[in-house]
Amino acid sequence: MKTVDDFNFAGRRALVRVDFNVPLDKKDRHVTDDTRIRAALPTINKILGDGGSVVLMSHLGRPQAEKMADGSIDTAQFTLRHIAGKISALAGKEVTFGGDCTGAEAARASGALSSGEILLLENLRFHAGEEAGNEQFASALAKHGDCYVNDAFGTAHRAHASTAVVAKHFPGNRMFGKLMAGEIQNADKVLSGAQKPFAAIMGGAKVSDKLGILEKLIERADHILIGGGMAYTFLNALGGRIGNSLCEAHKKDLARTILDKAKARGVQLHLPADSVIAERFDAKAATRTVMSNAIPDGWMGLDIGPEASAAYREVIMNTKTILWNGPMGVFEMKPFESGTRAVGQAVADATNRGAFSLVGGGDSAAAVNKFGLADQVSYVSTGGGALLEYFEGKKLPGIEMMRE
Repeated sequence: MKTVDDFNFAGRRALVRVDFNVPLDKKDRHVTDDTRIRAALPTINKILGDGGSVVLMSHLGRPQAEKMADGSIDTAQFTLRHIAGKISALAGKEVTFGGDCTGAEAARASGALSSGEILLLENLRFHAGEEAGNEQFASALAKHGDCYVNDAFGTAHRAHASTAVVAKHFPGNRMFGKLMAGEIQNADKVLSGAQKPFAAIMGGAKVSDKLGILEKLIERADHILIGGGMAYTFLNALGGRIGNSLCEAHKKDLARTILDKAKARGVQLHLPADSVIAERFDAKAATRTVMSNAIPDGWMGLDIGPEASAAYREVIMNTKTILWNGPMGVFEMKPFESGTRAVGQAVADATNRGAFSLVGGGDSAAAVNKFGLADQVSYVSTGGGALLEYFEGKKLPGIEMMRE
């Protein structure tokens, strides 16, 4: 695996694919979570430190899928110009904005770069050729650099022009950034070298979203701890009363199959004994704590309860490898944050005692940041779907092309 540490960038323009698909506030379009930008700084600093220059390219949002009524791209909402100032502040140097990612203006900007300078290209997804993996679009992007660095693990599962296709234009001069290399190395620690006991904490809304990784985890984990909305599909499949809680009714047979497979493999699949419930999906709604399999009609489970939190903590504290993907409840709302906070604290405490912990997925990463635990776990992945697909054993185009 060739990385930026194996290359001298002196006098070179490095075309760097980053994942700066960061959240912005709706009013002023200011960056509300700069985790992904900070994660790319070690790669950027290595290139600049060698005496190279950096051309950054990224996507932001889904502008092609969210076009305006007249069919045009909402450039005001999705422009990367919104984040140029944040990159400048974090990198400690002015970032030039390219105006587009292809065309004469962008070409002049990248061609004029001097050693130590940074250029940010416009949103790649303003062009349909990006998501289509268009060769002509990839060729236009390739003109911005003398070498190519892929540091965008969050998009590694997409065969897009800026990830899988553009790499073909740099034989011998393509490499992984520090973030990408770290993501792969830490994922492999869990995928191939997990010390036992190994606990996987799975949250989120739907069983169907996590089917592939649950199947793989049954082959590897000793414990699987379920939280979030997906727990209620399992509970309902076992005959529990779940009120108005989120449930994929058409996946109940699948949930029972997962439970049976786990039992056959000797894997303990844990469901939350109790839940914090509410009359409606609202931070101001009336709440109660009840057993998870006896939720009254008209109420919905929005967090695991204190009994479940304590039981999950006990499991986590007695493991040596931990994978956490998905929150335990609607942690964005204060009345329903306790379960996710408790599990996060348990993961941090177990890490302090010597366990290796990998936190993956956008919501999980947001949770450890919210609760001030990010520096108390072993590794926080920037990848959501990419991490899941990597654990499922799928070949990720953005990684495979770099290895060819």
